[in-house]
Amino acid sequence: MSNTAPKKIKQRLRQIAFIIAVSYFILLTSVYIMQERLLFLPTHLEQDYRFEFNYPFEELFLKATDGALLNGIHFKVTQPKGVILYFHGNAGDLSRWGKIAEPFVKKGYDLVMMDYRTYGKSTGTLAHDVFSTDAQLFYAYVRDHYKEHEITLYGRSLGTYMATCLASNNKPGQLILETPYYSMVDIAERRFPIFPVKQLLKYPFPSYKCIAEVTSPITIIHGTEDDIVPIASAKRLNALAPRSLTTFISIEDGKHNTLGEDERYWSYMHTILP
Repeated sequence: MSNTAPKKIKQRLRQIAFIIAVSYFILLTSVYIMQERLLFLPTHLEQDYRFEFNYPFEELFLKATDGALLNGIHFKVTQPKGVILYFHGNAGDLSRWGKIAEPFVKKGYDLVMMDYRTYGKSTGTLAHDVFSTDAQLFYAYVRDHYKEHEITLYGRSLGTYMATCLASNNKPGQLILETPYYSMVDIAERRFPIFPVKQLLKYPFPSYKCIAEVTSPITIIHGTEDDIVPIASAKRLNALAPRSLTTFISIEDGKHNTLGEDERYWSYMHTILP
């Protein structure tokens, strides 16, 4: 009897270990397969949907080299102070983000914004590299209509990677990053520490690889209570940015999706975008 009990315990422990291993593998596989649905939260618009905004605008469709059609909005004001090329966050579409961007138009800036593939009316297939090439397509459009020093690149959350990489490959007037991240790997590792994120993630979005190459003035703005992109990730990114060109602004108690409702945010914006 004394030998049987330990054997049963060992057998039971092996069974438990096997169940845990299988469960972990299933969970790992699910996360890998479902990562687009976790990371990207697009809403879709019919092709005949008509945008309604408070300022004059032109709707754009730019064609990527693989045939994808990318929908955009170009707000136009009389005698603009410059133009903002705005890259939005991971949820929604232009019908929502255009309204969020309208305060910049009210300040006297033209503004161009795109919907990523599968968002809104934009077509095409998602892949890591197309985010950068599609962004460059819109940058080329803006550069054809404005002098390059008049261009402000503005990235918000997910869009900060696109804006940062564009700034590293071009010479815009300035780069503004709202709630940026060091990399998507950094964010995922903080959220899912039990997973081998580097091996799983198909969209690493390594902003840190780009920011050191930026030669334009950079402003980073982040809330201290951001529970989606922790301010620690933005500080890691800031540490690699050119010191003489970079201003880091932290909004005390600011959260990820409410900075635009904060008077302190707009107080800084009035200086950055006079």
